[in-house]
Amino acid sequence: MKGYLKALVLTLVCLAILIPLASNAPDGLEKVAETLGIEEHEPIWSGLMPDYTIPTIDNPYLSTLLAGTAGVFLVLCVTFLLGKAIAKK
Repeated sequence: MKGYLKALVLTLVCLAILIPLASNAPDGLEKVAETLGIEEHEPIWSGLMPDYTIPTIDNPYLSTLLAGTAGVFLVLCVTFLLGKAIAKK
């Protein structure tokens, strides 16, 4: 279990260092849509963490850090459970 704890701490440190380097510029598809004047429709549901932030937290750095951390661990948990399910068969 010590290995998992080390990986968790290393992941959190890496996220804390790399979050400020994330770009606010639109990606290629968004840029082309803006250039052509195509407007995006308002979504029915904006999701749990719209634009990689947590809406209830006012600090943008902390909000993005927590959203990134939650996303990483959600993907890790789903991958782990999927691996366990496949390995049993």
